[in-house]
Amino acid sequence: MSTFQAPKGTYDLIPPDSATYLAVREAIAAPLRNSGYGYVETPGFENVELFARGVGESTDIVTKEMYAFETKGGDRLALRPEGTASVLRAALEANLHKVGNLPVKLWYSGSYYRYERPQKGRYRHFSQVGAEAIGAEDPALDAELIILADQAYRSLGLRNFRILLNSLGDKECRPVYRAALQDFLRGLDLDEDTLRRAEINPLRVLDDKRESVQKQLTGAPLLRDYLCDACKAYHEEVRELITAAGVSFEDDPKLVRGLDYYTRTTFEFVHDGLGSQSAVGGGGRYDGLSEMIGGPALPSVGWALGVDRTVLALEAEGVELALPAATSVFAVPLGEEARRVLFGKVTELRKVGIAADFSYGGKGLKGAMKNANRSGARYALVAGERDLADGVVQLKDMESGEQVSIGVNEIVAELESRLG
Repeated sequence: MSTFQAPKGTYDLIPPDSATYLAVREAIAAPLRNSGYGYVETPGFENVELFARGVGESTDIVTKEMYAFETKGGDRLALRPEGTASVLRAALEANLHKVGNLPVKLWYSGSYYRYERPQKGRYRHFSQVGAEAIGAEDPALDAELIILADQAYRSLGLRNFRILLNSLGDKECRPVYRAALQDFLRGLDLDEDTLRRAEINPLRVLDDKRESVQKQLTGAPLLRDYLCDACKAYHEEVRELITAAGVSFEDDPKLVRGLDYYTRTTFEFVHDGLGSQSAVGGGGRYDGLSEMIGGPALPSVGWALGVDRTVLALEAEGVELALPAATSVFAVPLGEEARRVLFGKVTELRKVGIAADFSYGGKGLKGAMKNANRSGARYALVAGERDLADGVVQLKDMESGEQVSIGVNEIVAELESRLG
């Protein structure tokens, strides 16, 4: 047993489970790469103010969950709790909005960090794949991102997820709703922290998961009743485009995301097989975020999908991904000359794209064949001094047990033919 363990609320990804996580990331990214989104990678930590301004000082993420620290040089930094603010910062810093067509379309994958009570589906270190379309206000762009996320989940074999959809209005209509909601909340029996939050950002109270709070919110004014004509028309077009694409969704007038920067379109992907942590991803439009962090006006929209929770959703539905074999061919040399020859052939197989491995450590035949079995390889290449003297090796089909002799110089061509 090692002296050290992974910190509380974190996890290690190790084989064979790690192959599923890689496959999930690839499946989520594939539709994005097909739709003009380029890959972006940002640092694991940023200036604290980036998240305080962008995510919102009243959010639990900033007030309770962010890992913040001061460097030896006196800089205040934080491990990134989410991806959007970092990606937008990177795009602005590189002037991507000035050098090409808008929107700037970006996708990313990485680890994020929040200090919260660990439980299944909620970790202090978690993995997300996200997408952002920066610099265009267009209902088709909102619809595109929702459709691409739906496509990604369906390509994985998921079926029992739901898409919740709402509009949070804009700077014209939301202040009127905000005032009406604050008046309603002031009449409730809420604790001091919640009342304080209601004064800063009352929509955050709607997102409070406590039953004692939710019971009192019955009859709260709904934002949809306060939307201006422009926001109503915008939202209706998003709904029509998604529907025309054959993507099902549910209108949820109480849906608010836990970040302050969202405007107009907001959505969430939920899976009822995950218990209390049912959200597997979500996002929305954030037209004012660029200005919040010191940039120009750049209306934008994006989402982030949780890799960890997507894997849990697959398990809940009993979906097993068809993963490529980690090893197709396993070479078993018997003797020094065989080690030299088969090691060279393994290298050749890898060069032509065949997954091949080698019995290291000078094991005998019995031990080496056990390793070949454990590797999951379809074929084993076995050779001793007598085989090489005859210019052949033994090729064993690990499924059928059939074994044939093939010429040393025919190994690559034969395996390419058999493995397709």
